[in-house]
Amino acid sequence: MGKKNTNRPDRDGTHRAQFDKNRAKILATREICGICGRPVDKALKWPHPFSPTVDHIIPIDKGGHPSDISNLQLAHWCCNRRKSDKVYESTEIAEIAPILSNRLLPHSLDWMKFGEENKKIVESKREGTEQKKNE
Repeated sequence: MGKKNTNRPDRDGTHRAQFDKNRAKILATREICGICGRPVDKALKWPHPFSPTVDHIIPIDKGGHPSDISNLQLAHWCCNRRKSDKVYESTEIAEIAPILSNRLLPHSLDWMKFGEENKKIVESKREGTEQKKNE
């Protein structure tokens, strides 16, 4: 089998220099994880799960710009891995609260509660909508 081409423009292509400059700006000026909303301890180094990393808000594979600073945000390494190449669009959860970046991920370190809490929120929202329709 042939090797899959994994070269990305922000790693070893035409956007590498600009990505490195913008990465340095983000690491110097931002302090909050753009995914979970918690502070990022810049003293932690990889492979610590809460070490700082720079996340592409819209993944490159989904059409996001590889080096534009408006497509980059500070994130914990574990949050960035959890988000992976997902793009969070308007959903029922988004109708309940305004979206700030892609912060639909839990604001808690207990990831197991995330699904149950949002299911309850969505169900209560549906019930409220149905009651208004019936009135």
